[in-house]
Amino acid sequence: MISRLTGYLTVCDEPGPEASQQLQREGYVVLPGVFDPAEVAELIDDVDRVFDEYEPDERRDDKPEGHWEPFRYEMFNRSAVVQRAIANRTVLDVVEPLLGEDCHVIANTAWRQPPGESTHGGQLWHIDSGPHVPRPADIPWDERIPYPVFAVATHLMLQNCPLDAGPTGVIPRSHTSGQPPPFDRVDDVDLEWEGTGVLPLTASAGDVLLFVSDVWHRRLPPTGEDPGRYFIQCHYGRRDLAQRLRPTSVVHQLSPEAVERATTTRERRLVGLHRPGFYDG
Repeated sequence: MISRLTGYLTVCDEPGPEASQQLQREGYVVLPGVFDPAEVAELIDDVDRVFDEYEPDERRDDKPEGHWEPFRYEMFNRSAVVQRAIANRTVLDVVEPLLGEDCHVIANTAWRQPPGESTHGGQLWHIDSGPHVPRPADIPWDERIPYPVFAVATHLMLQNCPLDAGPTGVIPRSHTSGQPPPFDRVDDVDLEWEGTGVLPLTASAGDVLLFVSDVWHRRLPPTGEDPGRYFIQCHYGRRDLAQRLRPTSVVHQLSPEAVERATTTRERRLVGLHRPGFYDG
């Protein structure tokens, strides 16, 4: 567990909440019933409003038609109800011991997926970014050192997500591997890491699922009884990680002259104009 009360990150003497310990150790944790039915209904009403009022955020031109329809980005900019929800102390009390008291939201997207398969890359094994501590696969992590966490994904569930819905599946402890999922097995439901296979994170409306950005995860295949999925995704990151609510082509700290001078791909990325990826599209 860490703290930044002094301005620098320091290791805490206290072990932290059990949910934080599980998240750090296993790479995931489920918090049941964080939001009651009235709060879930209020969230659904306002997220539905956002879907009605805002066109899909088409952030890249290499995706098939309809790819962006189930998503709306930068949700706390568009919904005061969502902004209150992502500040829920039950959730913050779990992520702050791992990210620091000054952690912030780096991405905030609503997912309203209809029943059936989708074209989203989340159908395959992936990590959200990183690995943040990459290393050769044959070098084990020294367990005397708590594994550092740089970003945590949360799913605020707005409807039940049974196995039929194709819930997010995680491979426990894979975030400590220092590796991305093997590229030749990204569609293999039977993928394992050190003998541990996939754990489906089924949930009820009002639950919050949390998983470390480095953990191997994917949406599991839905069945013919798939009710679809509806949740608010919020990524919390250490203060040192840049926010990704909007693409850098839209929001950046550059003068028009600096943008004009950056003519090559490397020059654009060097000054902060990055291609959308991971959290921002």
